[in-house]
Amino acid sequence: MESNYRKIYSGNRFTVQRIEEKLEEIGIKAVLKDESESARLAGFAANVGGELEVHVHEDQFEQAMMVVRAIKAQQED
Repeated sequence: MESNYRKIYSGNRFTVQRIEEKLEEIGIKAVLKDESESARLAGFAANVGGELEVHVHEDQFEQAMMVVRAIKAQQED
């Protein structure tokens, strides 16, 4: 199955929330994927380390990546 969404980030919940908020500010709706929560709800044990993925529509990929790069640069300061 082909998807029109691309992953822009994978990491901890705090950073994912910051990315999601900044994307919403510029009109981009992100899709969050939490494999460990999906596995838990399905009754399976998963050790993914609590990482989440952020996906955006491929038409918004470049703009979204600028947001991710800016947030990552702030974290490095």
